[in-house]
Amino acid sequence: MAKTIIVRVEDTTYDIFKKAAEGQKRTISNYLEFAALNYTVNETVVDDSEMKEILAFENDIKKGLADISAGRYKVIG
Repeated sequence: MAKTIIVRVEDTTYDIFKKAAEGQKRTISNYLEFAALNYTVNETVVDDSEMKEILAFENDIKKGLADISAGRYKVIG
């Protein structure tokens, strides 16, 4: 079931969204849904090369988390 989200934006922001939606022959609502979903999928999902790089440091990350959990750290400010 579709949900309704209310968002307040400045007039200039609205005008940008409206022009972008018109350029893609979409309603503003459809454009915002498309843009938000596209951003979320592309910016929050790690691609294979990024995951490989993260996993290369897996042991270091686990050790760091264990050190934090055990209180073996110092805040330097």
